[in-house]
Amino acid sequence: MTEMEKDEVEKLIRENPHLKRYLDEISKKMELPRFYSKVPRDLKEEPYPNIIYPTKGEVFIHIYRVKGMDEKIYHAVEPTLTEEEKKKRDKILEMMYERACFKTDIKTQDELREAIKELMDKLTVVDKTGGSSDEEKKGFLGKLGGEKVRVTPEEKMKIEYDITKDIVGGGPLEPFMRDPYIEDVHVITGENVHLIHKVFEMVKTNIFIDKEWASTFSQEFSEKIGSPVSEGQPIADGTLPDGSRVNIIHSKDVSLKGPSMTIRKFSETPISVTQLIKWGTFDAGVAAYLWLCLQYGRSLFVCGETASGKTTTTNAIIPFIPPEKKIFTAENTPEVIVPHAVWQQLLTKTTGPKEGHIELEDLLKAALRSRPDYIIPGETRGIEGRVVFQAMQTGHPVITTFHAGSVTKVIQRFTGHPISIPK
Repeated sequence: MTEMEKDEVEKLIRENPHLKRYLDEISKKMELPRFYSKVPRDLKEEPYPNIIYPTKGEVFIHIYRVKGMDEKIYHAVEPTLTEEEKKKRDKILEMMYERACFKTDIKTQDELREAIKELMDKLTVVDKTGGSSDEEKKGFLGKLGGEKVRVTPEEKMKIEYDITKDIVGGGPLEPFMRDPYIEDVHVITGENVHLIHKVFEMVKTNIFIDKEWASTFSQEFSEKIGSPVSEGQPIADGTLPDGSRVNIIHSKDVSLKGPSMTIRKFSETPISVTQLIKWGTFDAGVAAYLWLCLQYGRSLFVCGETASGKTTTTNAIIPFIPPEKKIFTAENTPEVIVPHAVWQQLLTKTTGPKEGHIELEDLLKAALRSRPDYIIPGETRGIEGRVVFQAMQTGHPVITTFHAGSVTKVIQRFTGHPISIPK
C-alpha cells in the first residue's frame, strides 16, 4: 500500500508551512487530497483523481480533476516568496555575488548547491520575529562581523530554495526536475507547460511561461546544457547534469509562438527487465531469448517509434552482457547506462570551431580500434549506420536503437538515404 499514514501526512504538513497553506486554500473548493508516497499505476483509470505526492525536497505534486473539468491538472506546490521576502532574497543574492569570486574551487552542481547553503548560513541570522530594519542591521547585526539579513526559519528555507532553483536548478521548471514520475516536459511560450506523466500521461500544469520573459529564460536554460542559443543559432540540443535530454528552439522566426522547449527525462536507476515484463513490454520468453543473444555476442537493434521505450529497453537488457566484457558507448547525449567495470563512454562534440567537431561516425570508427566486446551507439539515424554495419561485419557485436514503426520501415530506412546499406 503506497497511501501514506495519517501521522506521516501530519508530519509533512507540520514541516512544510507552504503545503499547509495550499491545503487550507483548496479545502474551500474541493475535498482534501489523499497522500501517496508512491503513485500506483492503477490510478490512471480513475476519472477524477485527487492525490498529492512528495518529490525531492520541498516540492509536492497535486494531481486532480473535479466534475466540470475537461482534463486533469498537475499543480506543483512549492515555496513562493512574498514581496517582503523577495526584497530579502535580492539583498542576500547581491551579497552572494560579492563573495562569489572567493569560491574558485566549485566544479560540480552538488558543490554549487553546498556553496549556496553555506553562504545562506553566513549571510543570514535566523530569528523567529523576522525583523530586518536598518537599525537592527547596523546595531546588533553589525557586531556579528558585517551586514546580515534577519530571517525566520521558514523565510530562510524559501529563499534558499528560490536562489538554488534559479542558479543550479531548472528555474520555473524545477518542480518537474524533482518529480521522478515525469517522462517529457513540453514548454511553449504563452501557454501552460504540459507534461507526459508516467501514470496520468499528458497533463496540464500550473506553470506558465510568460511571453515577456520567455526569450531570456530559453537563453539562460540553454547555458545550463552547455549549448547557448541565439538568433543566429536558434536550435540547441544538450543534456542537463541529471541526464535529461533537452531540445530548445529559440528564435520566433522558427518557433512562431516564441521560444519552445522539450525535456526528455530518464530514470536515475534503469528500469529492470522484470519491471518491463510486469508492464507487458515483452514476456519472460522474449527476455530469456534476449539474454541468450547478449550472453553469446549477438547484435541487437531495438526499434520503435518516438517515445516507445527504446532507450529504456536498451538500458534494461545491457546487464545481460557478461560483466567481464568491455563496453564502448558512443552517443550525442548520454542516455545509455552501463553497469560494467570496463566502460569506455564517448560523446560527440558539436560546439566550438567546426574543425574540432567530433561526429558519431568518428567515434564509431575509433571504436573499431579500441578492441571492445560490445559497441553501443545510443541511436543510429544517419550515415553512422554504415559504420555500425561495418563493425558487425568485422565481428564486433552492436546494440543500438533505431526509429522505425515496423519491420518493413526498418529495412526501408536501412537501404534508403543517408544510411544506404546495399540490399
